[in-house]
Amino acid sequence: MRQLISFVLPISLGVIIWFLPPPVGVEPSAWQLFAIFLATVVGFVTKPMTQGTIAIIAIVVIVLSNTLTIEEGLSGFSHTTSWLTCSSFLIARAIIKTGLAMRIAYYFMSMWGGNTLLLSYGLLATDLMLSPAMPSGSARAGGVIFPLVKSLATVYKSESYDGTSQRIGSFLMATAYQGTQITTAMFLTAMVGNPLMAQLARDMGLKIDWATWALAALVPGVTSLLMMPLIVYLFFPPEIKHTPEAPYIARKQLAYMGNVSQQEWLMVITILILLFLWCFGNQLGGIKSATTALMGVALLLSTRVLTWSDVVEERKTWDIFIWFSTLLMMATFLDRLGFIPWLTQALGDLIQGLSWQWAFVLLGIAYFYGNYFFASKAARAGAMYPAFLSVAISLGTPPMYAALSLAFLVNLSGCLTHYATAEAPIYYGAGYIDASTWFKLGGILSLVYLFVWLIIGGFWWRLLGLI
Repeated sequence: MRQLISFVLPISLGVIIWFLPPPVGVEPSAWQLFAIFLATVVGFVTKPMTQGTIAIIAIVVIVLSNTLTIEEGLSGFSHTTSWLTCSSFLIARAIIKTGLAMRIAYYFMSMWGGNTLLLSYGLLATDLMLSPAMPSGSARAGGVIFPLVKSLATVYKSESYDGTSQRIGSFLMATAYQGTQITTAMFLTAMVGNPLMAQLARDMGLKIDWATWALAALVPGVTSLLMMPLIVYLFFPPEIKHTPEAPYIARKQLAYMGNVSQQEWLMVITILILLFLWCFGNQLGGIKSATTALMGVALLLSTRVLTWSDVVEERKTWDIFIWFSTLLMMATFLDRLGFIPWLTQALGDLIQGLSWQWAFVLLGIAYFYGNYFFASKAARAGAMYPAFLSVAISLGTPPMYAALSLAFLVNLSGCLTHYATAEAPIYYGAGYIDASTWFKLGGILSLVYLFVWLIIGGFWWRLLGLI
């Protein structure tokens, strides 16, 4: 019965939406794409078949129904975000293959391994230190933190395929991913869409520079970083909570591994190059994060740290590449065809006449949970931020409060789904957290973030004199 429901639910939901008349102001093609998008997302949750299969079927339906052309339907596969995601997985494979990740994991164990919760805070501290200089949450989470988390899970014999994921791997995967959603909100240079939103706000007469952004995010950001692992710990507790013998085991294993090998040194050099270009690539000729990631893969192949067989055999990477690219394509065209702008305008009309406080709460909730329709923070920042900011200001919301809140919420809403960001499919693809659990955890954290950033953050910004 459950298998039957998993097939029927996404199909029936998509068909119902498809044959309903589109709202006034929405083009038929936009409404049809929304129906396919909704059916695809529900299918990813119910899993009647593999996600790659669902994605290919979605593309075929989109093209055969003349909703989009075949060129438009395949456009997601040329998107830089898709290739950044793919490259991050390959870099992670190389770090694990060389043994460098295991060595780093043992170092972490020797310092933090006595307590699982403390270990998660160590990972968050690493992400936080990198975030001001790396304008890509996916580069940090996917290229740096993810291989470390995967190795730590392996060290503790917690794998996604043998029923041991709950030992420690699931907890570490969840906190590492969710931590990146917070750190991207804390600095203007932590995510590529942040400078765009600052510029859009500046176009409306609101100056948000690097220092203003960082100071405004300080209290709600630190509060969120402290609370999030505790919430995940309660909601998604690891079986291993105390490991007093772990530091001793780690030091013993490090001694057994001996000196750093040539392959590990090549991996270290590659990582340093990647970190440098991720930090300063834009200043050095506009080198994008995806270009840097592909450069890293090329270096690893050239130095034989990775072989072409390693790339071809990375089946999980190519599976993620297919379904994530498909979602990215649909999210992009939902905006281009006018569905997202229509939804924004409709929301503004619904809350017209309310006090600005209640109107902004409703607007903020709709804006935050609108991330269910997006697979890229940067795309969402460009598509929704200016429209929602304009609506919020027109309703009487203090302009700086609206500008800061909406900018931060773009980043924080990455907590919701396993396709919300470029790094999300990397962590989801590791197999430690299933889709339904991801949605539940995201829902719980979203309520916390809304309170912390809109209420506590609001008081903090008033204290700073920003509103």
